[in-house]
Amino acid sequence: MSFNTGLSGLNAANTALNVTGNNIANVATTGFKKSRAEFGDVYANSLFLGSSKNGVGSGVATAAVSQQFTQGTISSTGASLDMAINGNGFFVVSDNGNKVYTRAGAFGTDKDGNIVDASGNQLMGYGTDSNGKVVDGVLTTLKVDTSALAPKATDTISETMNLNSSDTVPTVTPFDAADTDSYNYTFSTDIFDSQGNSHTMTQYFVKDDTNAWTMYATVDGVNPADPTSTTPYSANMTFNSDGSLASTTSSDFTVDSTGKLTMTNWVPAAKNASGVMASNGAIAASGGVTLDMAKTSSYNTTSAVTAKSQDGYATGSLSSLSIDSEGNIFGTYSNGQSKTIGQVALANFSNVQGLTPNGSTGWRESSASGVPVIGAPNSGTMGTLTAGSLEDSNVDLTSELVNLIKAQSNYQANAKTISTESTIMQTIIQMT
Repeated sequence: MSFNTGLSGLNAANTALNVTGNNIANVATTGFKKSRAEFGDVYANSLFLGSSKNGVGSGVATAAVSQQFTQGTISSTGASLDMAINGNGFFVVSDNGNKVYTRAGAFGTDKDGNIVDASGNQLMGYGTDSNGKVVDGVLTTLKVDTSALAPKATDTISETMNLNSSDTVPTVTPFDAADTDSYNYTFSTDIFDSQGNSHTMTQYFVKDDTNAWTMYATVDGVNPADPTSTTPYSANMTFNSDGSLASTTSSDFTVDSTGKLTMTNWVPAAKNASGVMASNGAIAASGGVTLDMAKTSSYNTTSAVTAKSQDGYATGSLSSLSIDSEGNIFGTYSNGQSKTIGQVALANFSNVQGLTPNGSTGWRESSASGVPVIGAPNSGTMGTLTAGSLEDSNVDLTSELVNLIKAQSNYQANAKTISTESTIMQTIIQMT
């Protein structure tokens, strides 16, 4: 029986050496989770009742080789598609339609724009609709669309400004855009047509009387509705005694109940081959261009624009990618715009120890692991994502080297058991 006991010890020590060696070999493997050999003692069945309390064990057997899913150190890489999970969860990748789960977040793109790992498995997550809104609940492979971002015609301009109440009425009348003495203040705003062409809307402000101003507006230096005319649009603005805007009226702009002005008949124009301003073939936003100046004031301070925005933009090409802690992937374009192109999904299991290793730092679902729970990062039991980073192996090299020495000592000791048993057997044989 001692031979079998010693042999079982040798096998157990060899298993421990293999597990420790595998941990050491993968100390630099991204997302690797170390394993631990677990052993149990063995007792032979006895036919004699009451003899178990004095029974001698029959050695040792490997009970399990379990992986330890503790958090690895997160290291920054700076790569836009590298991701590390801080907390629970696994990335879901598609291996020719079969789901594989991994903690290795080193991703890139293939020739078709699919987000893939080093093995070519495609990262899965949630796609977006035509408005850039994430569509939850339906897993799909994620893809980076490198096509140009379509332009958007300007439909809203918002301005916050002050017109100096102490300004005097210009000495030169009537208003002439070419004569700076005929107006008190001016500034320009870039706006866009349906083809993404940029146009310059210039606004001029003329003090008419106490608490009364007139705004004149041109687009590319001409009448917004008639490129052959330089006559500007105009709007009358009156202010309350406290400097707040009281009312806005205009026969050129459409004015709503809140005082917003809308150019409903703007004709985008450019100089033609003859050098004459004419329609450039593009159109304005379908509802026109609305000018919101409700935050205009008239205080005794310098005329100035303190805030200004417009929602149009030209076409743009993809220039960079970024990912937030909830897995949203954003594309930033050369025109300064950005949009959501997808969201990374994570999976978690009730028993991660039951996952079946798949190689390449991946696991597959098994009956022991239970079915995966899929969700967005930073929701439910899912951890958060750290972009531009990777999770290192959770192997502690110092501990593994100590385990290596212990396993070696165990192997030598069990070999000594067999050697001693052999010596005793030889002694018995010599006595006969």
